[in-house]
Amino acid sequence: MNAPVSPDALRRQPTDWKGDAMRKRIASRYASERRFRRIGLAAILMSAGFLAYLMISMLSGGLGGFTRTEIAVRVDFPKAPIVIDPASLRGEGAEAVLSSVNWQALTDQAATSALGKDGAWIAPGAWLVVRDAVKADPAILQKSVTLHLPASAELDVAAKSEGQPAAEAAYARLEKAGLTSRAINWDFLTSSDGTDPTQVGIWGAFKGSLLTMAVTLLLSFPVGVLAALYLEEYAPRNRWTDMIEVSINNLAAVPSIIFGLLGLAVFLNVLHLPRSAALVGGLTLALMTMPVIVIAGRNAIKAVPPSIRDAALGIGASPIQVVFHHVLPLALPGIMTGTIIGMARALGETAPLLMIGMRAFIASPPGGITDPATVLPVQIFLWSDEVSKGFVEKTSAAIIVLLLFLLSMNSIAIYLRNKFERRW
Repeated sequence: MNAPVSPDALRRQPTDWKGDAMRKRIASRYASERRFRRIGLAAILMSAGFLAYLMISMLSGGLGGFTRTEIAVRVDFPKAPIVIDPASLRGEGAEAVLSSVNWQALTDQAATSALGKDGAWIAPGAWLVVRDAVKADPAILQKSVTLHLPASAELDVAAKSEGQPAAEAAYARLEKAGLTSRAINWDFLTSSDGTDPTQVGIWGAFKGSLLTMAVTLLLSFPVGVLAALYLEEYAPRNRWTDMIEVSINNLAAVPSIIFGLLGLAVFLNVLHLPRSAALVGGLTLALMTMPVIVIAGRNAIKAVPPSIRDAALGIGASPIQVVFHHVLPLALPGIMTGTIIGMARALGETAPLLMIGMRAFIASPPGGITDPATVLPVQIFLWSDEVSKGFVEKTSAAIIVLLLFLLSMNSIAIYLRNKFERRW
């Protein structure tokens, strides 16, 4: 049998803060803290470095996509093989008169006459500039004017970076003659997809992204918020509710291509909605975004203090008034955070949209949510698969537009979240 321990032996001895052992322990703690700070700072610097490298590489490779090389060509309209009365271009039949002219032959002849063999380096779509110039000022049909026509993709690449030897030699000759210039490529911002890299633009894909995101937000946000309110405020606690919660959590982690297969099976094969339309793309992305909004909404609603509900009920508010007048406004900033995350993920998705046919060649912007459309990520994917070197900078430029679109959308959402934020 052990001898009893006296109370004095059980009494804790005072800490010797000036002893060597304690000083070593304190020094070790401070050293650990300094190491942790250095590791955290290194992680932040590494992340910032990767982000800076991404932005620099995108800007260096994509800013050239917003400009184009132009060649000054003297066009002598009185000697051109066309006969058009300038007065006919001021009436209602101007479009019919313009469409009856072979502008391609006129442009090729003018380029060959002004530049000789270097006239072959103008873009295939340069005739559009000539036609638009005549349409804007029919009086030039009676005189000789100098028009700045876009250069071909090969010459444009040679002007901005390393290109083909023949293109570099031609650019050197034209530059020495003072016939080349650099201008903003407005067609890249106002046109749609095409086969010539000098004529392609992102407006069609940008408008398709806007329509698709609008459909996604209008469907996923109200349904997700209402589902979160019901599960958190009204749903009984039983096995069925637990199964729904587990299912929602699992759906938030499902690969996006599964939602594409679901959209293909339900919206196209069963409901027969139009293929490659913003409506189907928005419905598919709404299915993917909704679980994220439900989970974030439930957490935000759960974070509202119970005293808010008790106080509202105490002054005579009905349960539905408590939810919509007090709980939901206080939970809205957290719900907006989940919505930002879900919409940002939806904006950058490609796989589910490829499954529903949104990789089609769309030469004109969609007029509505049921018209054929594509989105920016799919457009970037298609351009990155092109053989022509002229599409490389267009791909990087489209990525810049996508990042700006994402930053703008997130900035608006963060502003709204901060505006509705309340403190208690």
